[in-house]
Amino acid sequence: GTKCATGQGRSVDHGGGVAAKKVRAVGFGHRRQMIEPNLKKLSQRRQCQLLSIARSTAQYKPKGITTEDLDLCREIDEIHMKDPTFGSRRIKAVLNRQGTSVGRKRVQRLMREMGIVPIYRKPRMSIPRYKAKRYPYLLKGIKVERPNQVWCADITYIPMKQGHMYLVAVMDWFSRKVLSWRLSSTMDEGFCVDALKAAFAQSKKLPEIINTDQGSQFTGDAWIGEVEKREVQVSQDGKGRWMDNVFIERLWRSVKYEGVLLWEAKDGLALRQILKNWFDRYNNWRPHQALDYRTPAEVAAANPGKMAA
Repeated sequence: GTKCATGQGRSVDHGGGVAAKKVRAVGFGHRRQMIEPNLKKLSQRRQCQLLSIARSTAQYKPKGITTEDLDLCREIDEIHMKDPTFGSRRIKAVLNRQGTSVGRKRVQRLMREMGIVPIYRKPRMSIPRYKAKRYPYLLKGIKVERPNQVWCADITYIPMKQGHMYLVAVMDWFSRKVLSWRLSSTMDEGFCVDALKAAFAQSKKLPEIINTDQGSQFTGDAWIGEVEKREVQVSQDGKGRWMDNVFIERLWRSVKYEGVLLWEAKDGLALRQILKNWFDRYNNWRPHQALDYRTPAEVAAANPGKMAA
């Protein structure tokens, strides 16, 4: 093993020791940002070893997405919002019918980059290389009847005039109140964990259950650790089960059609302001039919539930 920088002789074993496992619990994007190329006391090679990152990966500069791909992403996102059951074959067919000539492999690649998955159940043909612990779906048959009984979280793709970003939100299932949200240029777990911490910090009560899909952002040690250390139960959707997290999927439709696509941000700064205004209006001003025409904030305040630690 390699001696650590403190000189205490603790091994990181380049991915095999306890220290390396703790390092890998930090999101890859965060670890990559920690590298300082001009640090005199610690070479870039050594920093990569300590952070469990390949040197070639640390030095790689990703190519920007083309304008043509950005336009395609926007079209794919709009098709997915209209019918989330469509896979790459049907999306390709719709694009071709609309006059956009594109192959299925390109559609598949862009769907992966956008984090779009059709909602139908698929047979399990292979076992993932990384075996994260899976948790059961706890909401089947449960009557959600008060705020902070169940929270949910999800990520969606947000198009802009100049590029795209990813939006994560944490929402109270009963009141539909958006407790926190964050934007990121990548789908790294770090911005999801930040949103979760913000939700815990602003809420006076703890949820009993937090429900998410099985995405890597919500199955990693960082996310699960924040939930379990507060003795909150982890619930995960069935694979490909869009309806298991239906309320936040409906939120995404509203966010896009009433905010993002209506105002069309030119960059991340403008998008952040649009979303700030939209979520404030959604939580505190807009009456919700399913809530007897009260606002999410009013319903959330009426019966907050379990005390936070």
